Amino acid sequence: MKTYHRVTEQDLAVFRGLLPGRVFAGEEISPDYDHDEMTEYGHYMPEAVLQALSADEVSAVLQYCNEHLIPVTPRGAGTGLCGGCVPVQGGIVLSTEKMKRVLEVDVRNMTATLEPGVLLMEFPKALEGTGLFYPPDPGEKTATMGGNAMTNAGGMRAVRYGVTRDYILGMQVVLADGSVIELGGKTVKTSSGYSLIDLMIGSEGTLGFLTRLTVKLVPEPKVNLSLLIPFDDLDACIGAVPRILGCGCDPTAVEFMEREVIACAETYLGKQFPDVSANAYLLVRLDGPSAEALQPAISQLTDLALEIGAKDVLLADTDERKESIWNARGAFLEAIKNSTTAMDECDVVVPRDQIPVFVRRMMEIAAEARVRIRSFGHAGDGNLHIYVCRDELPQAAWRETVTAVMDRLYAEARALRGEVSGEHGIGHAKKAYLRESVGERQIALMRGIKEVFDPNGILNPGKVVG
Repeated sequence: MKTYHRVTEQDLAVFRGLLPGRVFAGEEISPDYDHDEMTEYGHYMPEAVLQALSADEVSAVLQYCNEHLIPVTPRGAGTGLCGGCVPVQGGIVLSTEKMKRVLEVDVRNMTATLEPGVLLMEFPKALEGTGLFYPPDPGEKTATMGGNAMTNAGGMRAVRYGVTRDYILGMQVVLADGSVIELGGKTVKTSSGYSLIDLMIGSEGTLGFLTRLTVKLVPEPKVNLSLLIPFDDLDACIGAVPRILGCGCDPTAVEFMEREVIACAETYLGKQFPDVSANAYLLVRLDGPSAEALQPAISQLTDLALEIGAKDVLLADTDERKESIWNARGAFLEAIKNSTTAMDECDVVVPRDQIPVFVRRMMEIAAEARVRIRSFGHAGDGNLHIYVCRDELPQAAWRETVTAVMDRLYAEARALRGEVSGEHGIGHAKKAYLRESVGERQIALMRGIKEVFDPNGILNPGKVVG
């Protein structure tokens, strides 16, 4: 265990000299900084909050903190679900919330360069009129692009387009000692030594502090259509996924949802879902150059879905219909959260052909534990979002129940050769499950990498393998 120093008045004076007007301590600190979206994982108040504007400022702060052994927790919008951006070891929170400029959109090279605090929902505005778009589509649109990079966020379009890692070409990163390095750039391929940029992606700020990002863009599809496919039961619904993925229609997204989760979203949004006749649904999105070009795929998917047991196939081909479905899908997390007194989340990913097996076991675990579990997720890539709900359980019973249920869910994922996290990361909440999943040898290798990049352990301590 590293020994860290508390932030003193002398330290605060130095920080205020480096970041005038953007250093907060004591009662000046908003309580928002002591947690992320999953408050179940505790509250940790920083000793100071610093809001950086540039790589030079980040460099100066890290150099000072490294010399004085002060922990630094990087933070974007605070939308994480694993406690990755909370200061479990105290020290300072270094925020990128004011670093939110899109620096360049390079149409010729099909890239964009931006600061890490740019919000995912704001980035598309900078691309309007270019004919290009950024494919990764995580559900939390108020997250930052830097946070997406540091957790390798996925999202609903990953089936066709891939995840955040597949679109990061370059990074400017400040290391723990304050040195600034440039990784990658605008080139679309390289075979030039170890891929340090790939180590940074998904590292949750434990190896370096991201200050600039260059991402790949692709031509924007002219048309998108969605198919809502109802099934009588979740097992049949999930079981249809391999057939849909293998039929050659190249779907952009294949999402699954339960009727109970839809009901939560209806209550939360105050709007009715387009269909309430079934217990489970698949939502399939298709992208293409024109509606006419998508007709063969629509016909093929419709015939296949009905053949394998779907009740119907509902086409959403207008903005109003698409919004009514996808807005509900985007609200699932908040809707479930709003329906219960507390919850814990499991973000496992399993091989796609094992999704039905895992879902069946999940339902058995819920019944045996007598606890409400709600799930939805990216059926197309095997990433399941599972929420264990406290409801009216007393605190002591809840802690015992949720721990036992989470242990069993992660054990089932390991048995199916799955992974702990598909896109939300590890933070401090899932470290034990990561160790059980990958084993001590891999953990030792990860710690060795951490030691090389951050020998004093000041960068986001207590996270991933810390």
